[in-house]
Amino acid sequence: MRRNVLLLQGPIGPFFSRFGDDLEARGFAVTKINFNGGDRFFYRRSGAIDYTGELKDWESWLERLVINRSIGRIYLFGDCRAYHRIAREVAARLEVRVFVFEEGYIRPNFITLEENGVNGHSSMMRGNLNIATGPVDLPAELPQPGSVFQLTALYAMIYYWASAARKRRFPHYRHHRPFEWLSEGSRWIRSGLRKWRYSRLESQVLDELIPQFDKNYFVCPLQVHCDMQVVVHSDFNSIEHFIGEVLASFRENAPINKAIVFKHHPLDRGYTDYSTLFANLVAELGLQGRVFYVHDVCLPTLLRHAQGTVLINSTVGISSLFHGTPVKTLGDAIYDIPGLTDQGSLDDFWDVERDVDAHFFQAFRSFLVQRNQLNGNLYRRISDQGSSGIVWSDLLSSEHTWVEDRVEHAGVPKLTVIHGGVASTKGIVRGDDAEAA
Repeated sequence: MRRNVLLLQGPIGPFFSRFGDDLEARGFAVTKINFNGGDRFFYRRSGAIDYTGELKDWESWLERLVINRSIGRIYLFGDCRAYHRIAREVAARLEVRVFVFEEGYIRPNFITLEENGVNGHSSMMRGNLNIATGPVDLPAELPQPGSVFQLTALYAMIYYWASAARKRRFPHYRHHRPFEWLSEGSRWIRSGLRKWRYSRLESQVLDELIPQFDKNYFVCPLQVHCDMQVVVHSDFNSIEHFIGEVLASFRENAPINKAIVFKHHPLDRGYTDYSTLFANLVAELGLQGRVFYVHDVCLPTLLRHAQGTVLINSTVGISSLFHGTPVKTLGDAIYDIPGLTDQGSLDDFWDVERDVDAHFFQAFRSFLVQRNQLNGNLYRRISDQGSSGIVWSDLLSSEHTWVEDRVEHAGVPKLTVIHGGVASTKGIVRGDDAEAA
């Protein structure tokens, strides 16, 4: 087992610096690549290298580094970023293991850490899941810490400002979203103001919605406008496209006593507002009084009283299943499994009258916690365990601890879009005597 590991780009904030401490405590030797001034500002450990070259030269530069430093594994956040897509190809050639961080499949108190890729690039998308339905021994689960949004907003503004201050050091850096420090910082300020405003404007929405439409409305959570999971892992080219398709189907196929509630993504408050779009579509389709567009209502309450949830591939789908609300996915999602989600058409889903298999869902959730979910938070420590505050399952803890004589096998697949998710029963095993893969 090679001891040297490489950290690429992490989430905004000090998480990767803290995670580097954890890896060192677990026996690894850690090297970090900084791509911009924000990365450099938040990574406070030694052993960091600035990549200041162009994207076209990144592949050969990284390959030399991996060989020269005998890197055995790479950790990164988000597998669709340009630098990370190239890194995964380099790793595949050099038989280096790649572990990808992402926001948790289980929200809000988990982080995803999965080998090879996440979401539509997850190995779970290929099926072959042995989901044990018997009892599973898991560590005690800690809740989400408080005031995460405020801290995330602060980190974001610092990150963009630090990147602007160091722009001459990293002149060729290409970000995966708009990168102007003034506009990005102002959007996070706008997001905070909108959060305060909507929490007051919408304080009575559920009190009006539920008595009239209890178990007769559908929740439609919107994803971030630039979410790679939409662009790469669905047939929609934008959130507006998704809204239009869903409302058209709802208009033609949903009974007239049904309503639909679109919930804005909390991290998209400062970037988008679909109020005008909804006003135009509702008027055009004649759906007055049946379409609601909300921002800051309580999501668990919204899900518990809904008849169903329609989404692209948001992890709200897992939250919906947790609350016993049927789910229809319209993109590639790791939880789109027969027995968990509706496998019919969207047009037929508006008449859904079935319950979620709670026993199978709990087995699936335990499967995730064992294998790719860390009880923790990317922006605020959730416990006093280690520098990052992560609570590890025994299986994941063992996987991410250096053992000198352990033989490791790397097989990083090519980045391909897998259509259809795991919507066939091939390779899925359910039973009390099934061993977890």
